[in-house]
Order: sequence, then C-alpha cells, then structure tokens
Amino acid sequence: MAMAPTVKVVLGSIAFVIFWVLAVFPAVPFLPIGRTAGSLLGGMLMVLFRVITPDQAYAAIDLPILGLLFGTMVVSVYLERADMFKYLGKLLAWKSQGAKDLLCRICLISAISSALFTNDTSCVVLTEFVLKIARQQNLPPHPFLLALASSANIGSSATPIGNPQNLVIAVQSKISFGMFLFGIFPAMLVGVIVNALILLCMYWKLLSVQKDEEDVASEVVGEDDVNSHRFSPATLSHLTSLNSQEANSMLESTNQVESTLRSRVTLVERDSIQGSPNESEIQKDPSVGFESIRISDASKEIENSGPILSKKSTSVNGVESDSFAEESLGFSEKWKRVLWKACVYLVTLGMLISLLSGLNMSWTAITAALALVVLDFKDARPSLEKVSYSLLIFFCGMFITVDGFNKTGIPSTLWEFMEPYAKIDHISGTAILAVVILVLSNLASNVPTVLLLGARVATSAAQISPASEKKAWLVLAWVSTVAGNLSLLGSAANLIVCEQARRAPHCGYNLTFWSHLKFGVPSTLIVTAIGLTLIRG
Repeated sequence: MAMAPTVKVVLGSIAFVIFWVLAVFPAVPFLPIGRTAGSLLGGMLMVLFRVITPDQAYAAIDLPILGLLFGTMVVSVYLERADMFKYLGKLLAWKSQGAKDLLCRICLISAISSALFTNDTSCVVLTEFVLKIARQQNLPPHPFLLALASSANIGSSATPIGNPQNLVIAVQSKISFGMFLFGIFPAMLVGVIVNALILLCMYWKLLSVQKDEEDVASEVVGEDDVNSHRFSPATLSHLTSLNSQEANSMLESTNQVESTLRSRVTLVERDSIQGSPNESEIQKDPSVGFESIRISDASKEIENSGPILSKKSTSVNGVESDSFAEESLGFSEKWKRVLWKACVYLVTLGMLISLLSGLNMSWTAITAALALVVLDFKDARPSLEKVSYSLLIFFCGMFITVDGFNKTGIPSTLWEFMEPYAKIDHISGTAILAVVILVLSNLASNVPTVLLLGARVATSAAQISPASEKKAWLVLAWVSTVAGNLSLLGSAANLIVCEQARRAPHCGYNLTFWSHLKFGVPSTLIVTAIGLTLIRG
C-alpha cells in the first residue's frame, strides 16, 4: 500500500499517538481522561482529520469480536455468582504440601482458569485468595503473585477466549476453537512448567524458609474469610479505578443507611404499640425486629446477589411459630440454588463443547449468556451491569483508530521493510518476527499490535503455504500474549494483580515494577523461545 498524502499521514499519526499515549498511560497529567475516552478521542480525530470517512469508521468496528467479548463477560459474571471462583480458591489450599507445592498449584490453576475464563478475570478473583493463603502459611507473597500473573498470561494464550488479542486473531483468521487450542496447547503447557521452574530457581531459598508454627496458628484464614471474597470479574475497569478512600466512603454510606433503617423500624414499632388495640401489632422480639420488616430496596439487593440459601418466613402482621416450615423452606431454597449452580456449569460446559465443535464463536457465547439469563429467572439488570461496557467502548474506538492509522500507509511501509527478514519458514525469520511482536506489544499494547500486524503477517505467510498462514496467526497469538510478562505494564493482568494485592485488606502487598522486571525479562524470553518450537501450524 502506497503512502497517503502528507497531510493525511501527519494528522493520522497525531491521532494515533494521542490514542497510544492515553492507552499506555491512562492517567497522563496533561489529559487524565483514561483509556476508554482516549480510544474514542483517537477514533473521533481520525474522522475529524478526514483520514477516514464516517462510513469507514462504522465499518471498522468488528461486531463479531464485540459479541464474543460481551458473551464471555456475561458468562463469567454468572460463573462468579455460582461460586466457581470460590471453589478454585479453595483448591489452591487443599492438602497443600508446602510453599513449593503451593507455587506450582497456583501456576497450574491460574493457567487453566485463564484459558477458560480469560486472564483478567482469573487475576481479579484469585489475587486475594493467594494473599490470604500466603498469610496463612506465613510465606512471602511476592513469588506467588508473580506466579499468578505470569501463568495467567501464558495460560490464556491457549484458547480464543483467553484474552482480547486472541479473540481478534480467532475472528480475523477464522481458525476454529479446536484448531487454535490444538496448535498452541503444547507450547502453553510447557511454558507454564518452564515458568514455574524459573520461579522455583529464583526463589528457592525464600520458599525453603521454615514457617513459625505459632505465627501460622495465629493467622489461619477461616473459611468465612474465603467465602466473603466476592468480586465482579467482568467489571475490571471499575476495580482498577476504585481507591481506598472511595471504598471507605461506600462502607460509611452503607452503615448510615442501615442505621437509618433500624431507626425507622423502631419508630414503626413504637407507633404500633401506642395505637389502638384493634391495630395489627408488631412483634417486639429482638430476634425478629429488623429482619421482620420487608424493605424493598434491601430485598432487591439481596435477590440480585443470587439465589438465597434461607429466608425468614416472618411477616409484619405476625410470626410463624412453625419451625419445621422454616426448616423446610431453607432446605428447598438450598436445593434450588444447587440446581441453579449445576445449570450454570452445564451451560458453560455446553458453550465450550460448542466452541470445540467449530460453531460460530460469537453467537455461541451470546447464546450461552442469554441461556444463563433465562435460567436465572429474575431481572438480569444487576448481572448485566457488571459487564465492563467501558472495555467494549474502548475496543470500538481502537478499531476506528487503528483502521485510520492503517490508511496512512505507515504500517504497510514499515512491514514492507521488515517482511524479507521475517519469513515464517526460517528459524531466523521466526525469531525476527517474534522480536518485532514482543517489542510492539510492550510499546503499543498487544491488541493494537495484533490489529496492525495480523493481516500483513498472515498475507506474507500465505505466499509460502496455507499451513504457514495458520502458523503465523498462532505465532502472533503466542508471542503477543507471553510478551505481557516482560514488565508490570505489559498486560492488564499484571496491573490487576498489583492493584488487588496493594488494596487487599489486612494482607496488602506492593508488587513493584523492578521486582517484576527481574523475573519478567528472563521468563518472557525463555518461555517465548521454547514455545515457538512447539507451535503446530
């Protein structure tokens, strides 16, 4: 593709640079509007600068990718409500044989859950579990946090639904879910093992320190602590932007509301006692008190959090004295929840089987999401509100911005210079291509890198053979994903682990940029190199 006119090249480059700065540094001092707004700003400038037309901007938005992303986020919300991630957290500590066993277990569980539920979701829900278990066993959290983040990135490379860049590659390349998994799974499996070995080698002495039994006994994490950890995995942007001051204000507001409600209940009880004998009396038993009054807002919030294990059958007009009826109701509700959770797991399993069978990935994910909404049999708004719509909007703006930058001719010109040296059928060519992807993924982020390079790399490889084209897409998926382990800023999963660990109550830990870099550089280079030899075209 020839270079566009100079004015279009300059203006398109300015729009892309603005997008890049805000995507990589969302809190930049001179324009702290965040990634989502920065993405929309970049897309709007491409249209205002007439680099692309409005119709071309609309056409640049890839609806199948957005549909697949939306469907997987909704499914992850219902899986979280069905306690899937709570069980994963318990599995980390089940019959643990020490620090080294725990580290290997974190690597394995993080990789598998990331391949099935995306790496960002796994990091959101597992970080505090890891911190609590490290505290329980009196272990330094640093190596375990690195294991969680790095293994999540490596594991997510195995499937099209593991991370956003894989979604883009799967849709653009039209590689089926099964072929994608078959092509990268060996590299992913060996990569997770090698990554765990690197962690063990680097932190062997730290993990070999004998724990103080008295300290462990005083810091044992109860099951209630684990059960109380309930995140909304799809709302990643909200989690990363919420600071401790906002959290404290939310807690104070909750306490204030509860205090107000209790005072209102007291007034109602007092007025009813002072009323005429013919009026309905309100039970003054403190065991009934607050819970006996049905307050619509509170009940709606409880109902939205999922099926309830037990309910009070007490009403304002009277108290049921039949304890057997209450026990029967609790038993019934318990089995309703068990049945609902089984349905959620079965629908998710059906979605994975359908994806492996080669059905359309976007519509399969959307169908599974709607099936879960219907099975829930209640207003879906609270669950749908947990979807990260800001991420979907970010993708829309990014599609427009990258398409406009492609039309300037700059990416094509740079690729024409690199293409002779990056042939996929030679070891040296594969190595050069991997280095280019690795550098761009850390400079421009992995999804824009895939959008910029994907079609060009595939077209170049198709001239060699159809098998080479497929391998080129898989190499792009593997390297752009593992590249996220290079530095703390390399992937959203790393930042999520860092922020979640820093803000964790009672067991917070600050994972620094340099401490991550010391592990990230050797791990990324070694795992990437080994994985490239195992990818099947």
